[in-house]
Amino acid sequence: MILNLRKLQEEYSLNMKGVIHIGAHHGEEYEIYKNHNIKNLLFFEPNPECFEVLKRNVKGIVINKALGNYTGKAKMYIANNKGMSSSLLKPEVHKEQYSKILFNKTMEVDIVKLDDILENKEKYNFINIMAQGYELEVFKGAINTLENIDYIMSGVYIDNVFKDCVQVKELDNFLKDFNRVKTSWAGHTWGMAFYIRKK
Repeated sequence: MILNLRKLQEEYSLNMKGVIHIGAHHGEEYEIYKNHNIKNLLFFEPNPECFEVLKRNVKGIVINKALGNYTGKAKMYIANNKGMSSSLLKPEVHKEQYSKILFNKTMEVDIVKLDDILENKEKYNFINIMAQGYELEVFKGAINTLENIDYIMSGVYIDNVFKDCVQVKELDNFLKDFNRVKTSWAGHTWGMAFYIRKK
């Protein structure tokens, strides 16, 4: 997590009652959520190897599926950095920027729409998503869920890190009910952004 959630909470007086973490990997942010007393935790991780680690590391609901704007199967490009950079999109600039990270295999994963699988949508008001360029497709499948969301932390891009990955202005336009209040470009071609629902 490039942006510091504690500092964001202090600056914006966040009231986070539940988080949907999309692309949870090994659950590295779990302790942060615990420290902020976030009661309702839901983790999505499509890579089965990462998912097995995730299940051991977190307490909450864990689901072994990818999220997008349709239901079915999707090809995932698997990265050799413990799966951290794995994506449903083919790597492009990523291969040049991080030449030691290789995508030597693919696997088929289940993909669903968040709106179709999420029960008790009102329990969650924060989405934390790192989908390696696929964020917009996830949000397109989460229109109803977004109605309950107050805060979004999302991966953002200013280059084709992955083929046809969403660019930050596209994401801003889609999330028209939210203001992007913080952005970190620590990855140079990519970063993390924090959005708050407009009052």
